[in-house]
Amino acid sequence: MASGSATISSDRIAQRFADLQRAGRRAFVPYVTAGHPDVERSVALLQGLEAAGADVIEVGVPFSDPMADGAVIQASSQRALANGVRLDGALEIISRAAIGIPVVLFSYLNPLLRGGPDVLQRAADAGAHGVLAIDLPLGADPEREAWFAEGPLAFIRLVAPTTPEARMAEIARTGSGFVYLISRLGVTGERQELPRELPETAARVRRATTLPLCIGFGISRPEQALAVARIADGVVVGSAMVRAADESVDAALALARALRQGIDAA
Repeated sequence: MASGSATISSDRIAQRFADLQRAGRRAFVPYVTAGHPDVERSVALLQGLEAAGADVIEVGVPFSDPMADGAVIQASSQRALANGVRLDGALEIISRAAIGIPVVLFSYLNPLLRGGPDVLQRAADAGAHGVLAIDLPLGADPEREAWFAEGPLAFIRLVAPTTPEARMAEIARTGSGFVYLISRLGVTGERQELPRELPETAARVRRATTLPLCIGFGISRPEQALAVARIADGVVVGSAMVRAADESVDAALALARALRQGIDAA
């Protein structure tokens, strides 16, 4: 790690999951787009989510070409950009919120590269503890992957349901914090049903790594969160949270509390 403070930053996620495991609980991991609906409400939403029972929060960096995201998150990213929020603005929002739970900076690769060689340390200094580069698959850029892995933030890696088990293990070996399993192929967005094969996919990830397993994509209701909490260490909810935030911060926090209750019933 780059420094003592960096080690503390990156270890916060691992410590959170260890604490949850000892307590027999599952993590609630909401996703929000920085600067959506606007800067002030974005700060309030982060603070409110901590109070509503979030364990880790993914903070999305607005990007002009969010190719892996569905319509809801795409629209939130465009709205945040219109508000003037980009990477540095996202870091300022994290810093202002000053929450006591781990934060994962969720970004496409381009904004991070444009942020310069010190961007990961600046993110850690702002209060982030992990980073997820959604469009950096294993082996695409080994030098860049090493940059993330050796930096001050936990390097969260994605696996897909079609990923072979051996590759899952290789992906997990290059990451830290937790492994993020996307529940289905395609872009982000709410779904009526979870994939029937999801429990077996989760079991394959379990065989491939000892890192905590979080599952996201398509989870929007408490009963879905409960089903996922029974097979994973954490439940990620994105589009449903962003859609609720479109209505109001209060609506998003009401959804968060309902999802928390669902997860706790596991």
